Amino acid sequence: MPLKIHCFQQAPFEDPGYIKDWIDKKGHSLSYTRFYKDFELPSIYDYDCLVIMGGPMGVSDEDKYPWLADEKKAIKEAIENNKKVLGICLGSQLIASVLGARVYKNPETEIGWFDVSLTEEGHKEDLLDSFPSTFKVFQWHGDTFELPEGARHLASSEVCKNQAFIYKENVVGLQFHFEVTHDSLEQMLDGADDELRDAPFIQSKDDIQKNSHYINETNQKMHLILDRIIK
Repeated sequence: MPLKIHCFQQAPFEDPGYIKDWIDKKGHSLSYTRFYKDFELPSIYDYDCLVIMGGPMGVSDEDKYPWLADEKKAIKEAIENNKKVLGICLGSQLIASVLGARVYKNPETEIGWFDVSLTEEGHKEDLLDSFPSTFKVFQWHGDTFELPEGARHLASSEVCKNQAFIYKENVVGLQFHFEVTHDSLEQMLDGADDELRDAPFIQSKDDIQKNSHYINETNQKMHLILDRIIK
């Protein structure tokens, strides 16, 4: 049966990418709240699943982005009403914050293609069944989060412990970008290229583009996760 999926988009250059491709393939519908424009939040009865995208702002930047307060309330309402909720990058941090966990500056900013490894819990998790122990992901974040109480810790990287979690069976947070496509990658590189400074875990634009062959592999993993949580 077709499902109604709603997307919270924080910035024009961070769209749902492959998630939209998957939605189209499955025959589901997709609606948006674009917070960088005039926006209206949906009723909790208007959707079955909520997807929360990334953005350049931080969870606590409500002075600069006052809509963050409304967004957090909407995310909390979705979780309390047992909606299926998927958060990407900032989206995962917003979920963690709503669930009472601390969000803070990561020791290193990660931008580029890096390895992520499954935790012991991640190896046992049905959501990640058939995933290898270590795999490449696209990263673009400076903040991280503590694991929310009751959540299962699924993945970590060399410089960021909490890369993925699942809360109950319907709420998933991914710090990394399985959804990135060739087009959305270029949008991110153009939209936030000022962040590509010289640092140990920030790759150059050229290196990021040279490694874009990982996109097909990461999209396949995004496909599997979506199949398993949105059904």
